[in-house]
Amino acid sequence: MQSFVDTFNQEHTDSGVKIVLNTPADPGTVLKTRLAKNDVPDIMALGGDNNYTEVQSAGVLADLSGESYIDGIQESYMQMVYDVQKGKEAIPYAVPYAANASGVLYNTDKFKELNLEIPKTWDEFMKVVKTIEDAGEEPFLFTFKDAWTGLCPWNSMAPDLQPKGFTDERRVGTTTFAATHQEIAEKYLELLKHAQKDFMGTTYDDGNKAFANGKGVMMINGNWAINQFTNANSSFHVDMFALPASNDQSRNYVTSGVDVLFCVNKDSKNLDIAKEFLAFLLEKKNAQTYIENQFAFSAVKGIEQTDARVAGVKKDIENGKVANFPDHYYPMAFNLSAILSEYSLNYVNGMDDAKNSAAFLADCDKKYDIANVE
Repeated sequence: MQSFVDTFNQEHTDSGVKIVLNTPADPGTVLKTRLAKNDVPDIMALGGDNNYTEVQSAGVLADLSGESYIDGIQESYMQMVYDVQKGKEAIPYAVPYAANASGVLYNTDKFKELNLEIPKTWDEFMKVVKTIEDAGEEPFLFTFKDAWTGLCPWNSMAPDLQPKGFTDERRVGTTTFAATHQEIAEKYLELLKHAQKDFMGTTYDDGNKAFANGKGVMMINGNWAINQFTNANSSFHVDMFALPASNDQSRNYVTSGVDVLFCVNKDSKNLDIAKEFLAFLLEKKNAQTYIENQFAFSAVKGIEQTDARVAGVKKDIENGKVANFPDHYYPMAFNLSAILSEYSLNYVNGMDDAKNSAAFLADCDKKYDIANVE
């Protein structure tokens, strides 16, 4: 990003305006403080989650409808921005730039050794798991000592299985997790039954190194983990497929969300140059450079992630068969990773599955209601 800023500044020395990149250690807190002081940055780079919702709902962002590059954004990712805006307002107050994906990362060499095919349904997925266990291998390597990684299986299954419109209905209190998420909870436990014994004590860093060096056959996480595998073992071969949570193939999506979006302060004294900088970032050569450098997926039409390590999800992403991370729609104070960590620990400690699932879903509803405040 700094290199983009430097290039833009060099090309616009006559403008009298210089772009300055600020990357504070706790950007969410810093931005909220600046908003409270009416000290809004000219340009903001955010994720497509509830942090963006908070900024957009404050009414400080410029409408980018008239910008030519909006038509060049993949509709699926533009819709994700609309979905997290206040009232689902279909006005582009932000432009999606880069996306990420969560799913099943798998050791391609071991899949070949075991003659495994990529599963398209839940039943096929469980057959793959059985074949791996029959061969004396561990199907999954989980890293739940870092609680956030427990969200990855949930985020990869919930879009396939939760009722359409669930997040909207849950927000207004017309449905509950307990009434709709039993299958997701049960399948979450099923995955735990096929992980290594010490998954609650394995850290993300240690697990990534172990996976890259042959421990386990699959890991449910995101494309962001792949570079760590390669750093740990340059000869490791990995690919990704969408977790097929349903037996209906049409319902099995790649979980992919907006990792980086850009928005502009509507009252910026340098509004024109700010919009011009966004146009510069969205030039195809720059969009391509970004996803290659950051190992991401592009929200810009025609920009492809060609790395073979994510070839298995490339087609679905390009065709828009993607579903957003469900936790992007949850209230900011709803700490699902902590609830899932307790759920997993109860499983390890031998709690009855039915009682554990019921307690987990009840806890989700209780803590969601506490967090669900404007």
